[in-house]
Amino acid sequence: MPLRTHLALLTAGLAAATCLTAAGPAQARTSHACSPSVSLDRFSDALDKTTYEDTFVGNLSALAVDRDGSLAALSDRSSLFRLDARTLTPRSVLPLAEETGAALDSEGLVVDRDGTYLVTSETEPSIRRHSRDGRVLDRLPVPDDLRVSPAGRGRPNGTFEGLTLLPGGRTLVASMEYALSGDPADTVRFQTWTRHGGHFRLAGRYTYRTDPGLGVPEIQATSDGRLLVLERGFTAGVGNTVRLHLADLRHATATDPMRKTLLADLVTCPTLGATAEQPQPNPLLDNIEGMTITGRTRNTLKVLLVSDDNENAVQTTRLYSLRVRVRT
Repeated sequence: MPLRTHLALLTAGLAAATCLTAAGPAQARTSHACSPSVSLDRFSDALDKTTYEDTFVGNLSALAVDRDGSLAALSDRSSLFRLDARTLTPRSVLPLAEETGAALDSEGLVVDRDGTYLVTSETEPSIRRHSRDGRVLDRLPVPDDLRVSPAGRGRPNGTFEGLTLLPGGRTLVASMEYALSGDPADTVRFQTWTRHGGHFRLAGRYTYRTDPGLGVPEIQATSDGRLLVLERGFTAGVGNTVRLHLADLRHATATDPMRKTLLADLVTCPTLGATAEQPQPNPLLDNIEGMTITGRTRNTLKVLLVSDDNENAVQTTRLYSLRVRVRT
């Protein structure tokens, strides 16, 4: 870990401890608030610019909680890391590939109920099922119009980014990152599949409208079937925009967009001592791309985010621990 990061984390931890002692829990939570619905517990740069078993630990595009409670962290360079949930230390790395052995542009991740991994690649796009040792077991059908042009209307590097299972495990949802060719720029498609035996079959499609200039890098299902939706954008010389919304697809259709509620614009989060190597409206921000729910109480979700550093010297692999309050 870089010295500046270690000092920043130490300072943030001491500040939080002092606040808890002097002001009490209620005021401490307020000091970490990003909005009335979201608070930032902490962040960690422990994985930034590190390697594990000669594999670069970065380019992280998705997170999931594995069956044993560890974290699965997916790199868009075809590597799947298992991290200790408490220390974030890598325990193992699993290489992934398509059927021919070629690398994937792996973006979305679900650990299915049998322990296999469902992984999206935005190249075609595709969703493959991988065994625990990385073998390709199955491949889900994809509608023709979602394929990357010229085969379909998908935008290169803008197709399947988010992936989640709805409660009960019968419905899988994938989110396109950007609009299809011919659609309004703010209109993003969410495709679903339903489980039939050991396979998923194509099901309904839904419409989601992003804020201007933003795309959808990740989605996560809540226990009542709603979706946490990350929206993200980047402006050169300014930095990143990252917003967290709560969306409801239960009454949406292919033409009637989901209702969404802004939970937080992360530019309003406290910095907690974070630094940035490039211009950012808040030095805490980076190219946040992955999200998973690590725990929940009745009205509060523990949410973990991760940024994709693109192996860029001025970007950071950073993990963010949030508490997100959602009304039932």
